[in-house]
Amino acid sequence: YLITAAIFTVGLLGYAFYISFTDLSASFAAANAQFVGLENYVRAFSDTLFLAALGNAFWYFVIVTFFQTIGAMLLAVLLNAKLKGMQFFRTLLYSPSVASSIVMSLIFLWLYLPTGFINFALGTDIPWLTTPTRIFAPFWDAVGLGDSIPAFFQGPSVAWVAIMLLAIFTTIPTFMVMFLTALQDVPGYVYEAAAIDGATGAKAFWYITMPLLRPVIALVAILGTIGTFQVFDQVAILTKGGPLNTTLTPAYLIYIKTLGSGTQPEAGFAAAMAFILAFVIVAITLIQRRLIEQE
Repeated sequence: YLITAAIFTVGLLGYAFYISFTDLSASFAAANAQFVGLENYVRAFSDTLFLAALGNAFWYFVIVTFFQTIGAMLLAVLLNAKLKGMQFFRTLLYSPSVASSIVMSLIFLWLYLPTGFINFALGTDIPWLTTPTRIFAPFWDAVGLGDSIPAFFQGPSVAWVAIMLLAIFTTIPTFMVMFLTALQDVPGYVYEAAAIDGATGAKAFWYITMPLLRPVIALVAILGTIGTFQVFDQVAILTKGGPLNTTLTPAYLIYIKTLGSGTQPEAGFAAAMAFILAFVIVAITLIQRRLIEQE
């Protein structure tokens, strides 16, 4: 195990870190690469595509992490009730997590078609995955500031929100199981003692359940953050970063820059972007732990 980890984890990580300081391109031969120092890192912070990808990832992180955490917690509370047939509903609600992300993406690709079920149910013909309009743009236009507001502050695009709904739908069941396990570990006498003092219903949930779930909330938020910043499958299958780069993510940009999919291969530059992304993820998770786990 140690030999395998040293070669395929530590070794490759060290090699990637090294090539992030070179101009390595398509050959993937380090001997042919020239050392460029911090040039790739400096370039990344001025690259419009990478900055746009980070902006998209930020909106994805904020919206998806919030709703998947809240949704998973609420579903777990409902499924923790002592009612008949709960085993069936637990299995039913967990089923979206059983399928792979590729399968779920293809299902939603069909649902989002202009002639798909969603438009049929709504009575519309919206091209969900090809609409670059940002969701806050109508508001800024209404107040006369549409042209002066940067794209980031106009919110995610319609296409990006469609992919967010896919992610929320498919990730809630997994985190729901974590919350359900934590809820079942809470001793019943805690709620009985609280009920004597008049803490029932919403009060019991807020003052007893929530504090006891704090470690799980931190875990779910951190895992959700890592997943949102590394989103790749859904983008590669549904939009390939379009329309107008409104669904472009750092992971997908690193992929196409490394392999030269539709562009010049720049493995060194892609490695630098990968380590910047890793730093962003670590920084945000540390902030989350401090905020969630504090007294």
